[in-house]
Amino acid sequence: MSRNNTDRQLEGEQDFASTVNGPPDAEVASKRNKDLEMQEALGPKAENVAAFKALGWLDRFVAVWILLAIMVGILIGNFVSGAEESLQKSNLMVSQFLLTTIGLLVMMYPILCKVQYETLHLALREQQLWIQVGFSIFLNWIIAPLLMLALSWAFLPDEEGIREGLILVGLARCIAMVLIWTGIAGGDNQYCAILVAINSVLQMVLYAPLAILFINIISGSEQAISVSYSTVATGDAVFLGIPLGAAIITRYTLRWMTSPSWYDNKFIKYIAPWSLIALLFSIMVLFASHGHQVVHQIVSVVRVAAPLIVYFIVIFGLTLLVTHKLGFGYKLSAMQSFTAASNNFELAITVAVASYGANSD
Repeated sequence: MSRNNTDRQLEGEQDFASTVNGPPDAEVASKRNKDLEMQEALGPKAENVAAFKALGWLDRFVAVWILLAIMVGILIGNFVSGAEESLQKSNLMVSQFLLTTIGLLVMMYPILCKVQYETLHLALREQQLWIQVGFSIFLNWIIAPLLMLALSWAFLPDEEGIREGLILVGLARCIAMVLIWTGIAGGDNQYCAILVAINSVLQMVLYAPLAILFINIISGSEQAISVSYSTVATGDAVFLGIPLGAAIITRYTLRWMTSPSWYDNKFIKYIAPWSLIALLFSIMVLFASHGHQVVHQIVSVVRVAAPLIVYFIVIFGLTLLVTHKLGFGYKLSAMQSFTAASNNFELAITVAVASYGANSD
């Protein structure tokens, strides 16, 4: 009896202490809630500042470097004797195609080396991934091409050749540079790599029939466009297959030979700047090979640039707004916005040259 009375007394004292002082973790929980409220109030600004400071000087001023690369390319094309002619020749060793291909392959390699292939099987089981895939397919293969079709007719009703070139651009989904923009913006690189792979497969299947539908049937073009499935497949295999294979081999080999810590903290940091440097090189070569045309056909350049700028602003802004409303979070919203607003210009140019000739608009 005395033992039972003692136990009841102890329980009563504990209940009394709990009533007066609150649960043992109440003070800690209260402090945590206050910290979270303060973080939510100051979070976005603090995160933006931290994200900007985390960028290297090369990434921080990427817009400046791109403008400089364009200017240098135009100057080389116009003032360096024989530069434009040499780049446009079919000589493989100095051709624009070879140099830009090398640039794009080097650009893709560091980004794909960051992808955690060893955990992809876990990502494929997530419901969230397939929601993102479905949303991306709807944007990339329905909304974006229809928007570019409408803008090309609105801005270029009297320029059939340029208009059809824009339609081809709208149908070509980006499988390269979108990884750079997503990485710089702090988006989800893992999901972005998966979407790029899916878009590559869909591009092989859908690009040719959609090009015929949009140009020959909807736009009523008199010249039948010829799109080879092998051309699209080869482009995807080169620009995605080669760097992807190299990145997978590099990741598994180096992480096995050294350590995951060395790979992530040393090797990745060493090769990371290659992406932007290779992008700037590719842009410079592209504008050097067409520098004379850019200067002497400035009106056409402006007319082409206008719908492209509107396209980017509308599709990027709309995607960002919708994904925010759907509660995707910043990383997924940034990834979806850049994926929807980016295009595969290399594929569009290849198809245009094959269909209309190298000297076409």
